[in-house]
Amino acid sequence: MDLPRSGLAGIRSSGLSNGMMFLQALGQAGFLVEAAGRRLVIDPYLSDSVAEQFGPALERQIPIVVSPGELVDVQWILLTHAHLDHTDPATLRPLAAASPQAKFIAPYESRTVLANIGLGHREIYAPPTEWLELAPGLAIRAVPAAHTELERDAAGECRYVGYLLRAGAVVVYHAGDTIPHPEIFANLADECIDWAFLPVNERNFYRDRDGIVGNMSVREAFQMAADLGVRTLVPIHWDLFAPNCTPIAEIELLHQLERPPFTLEILPAGATREIRKN
Repeated sequence: MDLPRSGLAGIRSSGLSNGMMFLQALGQAGFLVEAAGRRLVIDPYLSDSVAEQFGPALERQIPIVVSPGELVDVQWILLTHAHLDHTDPATLRPLAAASPQAKFIAPYESRTVLANIGLGHREIYAPPTEWLELAPGLAIRAVPAAHTELERDAAGECRYVGYLLRAGAVVVYHAGDTIPHPEIFANLADECIDWAFLPVNERNFYRDRDGIVGNMSVREAFQMAADLGVRTLVPIHWDLFAPNCTPIAEIELLHQLERPPFTLEILPAGATREIRKN
């Protein structure tokens, strides 16, 4: 397949052996993932909806790497929660049109958004608490998230989630928006995680005062990655909004100073990686 005009990587799943993933960063917490002949998108934010709704202080600081209408052949769209930079109607409508076969996995508030924007007729599933096979050799499982509290509805479903993706022996953890929480550690206790995607846009007094909902500090993310025993940490949620970002130099300097027991991978929007078991 030819590369789209945007430069987004073409489908590679057919060329990946079992136990490999190919991913491309879309910015903020968004990723395109390809494995076992399937194409997934997690939390795509490919518009400027936040600035349009909340003002120019929240304009994008990085360009949109691909138009959502160019994301074709997507089989699954995974959403972690209903905040606009994770469940964005301006992204999801054209993405759903470009990939009419795509199914959604989304928590209850995001499912309400999907219904309200005319996508309620699509196949939409609650995040699975047990491993769900999406294809031979590819499975996912939802993990609770605490943004900044771990919340559930009356039926016990989590308001915020992360996802584990398993392709053969490779396991990737996308935490969504979260802070460390005992229930998350208990949920992941038996997993051997190769790559973890953790948010580093720290919550603090001043961001709380300004109505910005933060997540972990860089130090917290490093400690969480070490506690989980991950092989590689990918910081997310650091690059998009000026009032809610973390300088990449700060992340790299702390890794250099602390020398934690994992590799640090910085994936700016558009960057690609192959993940395989060593």
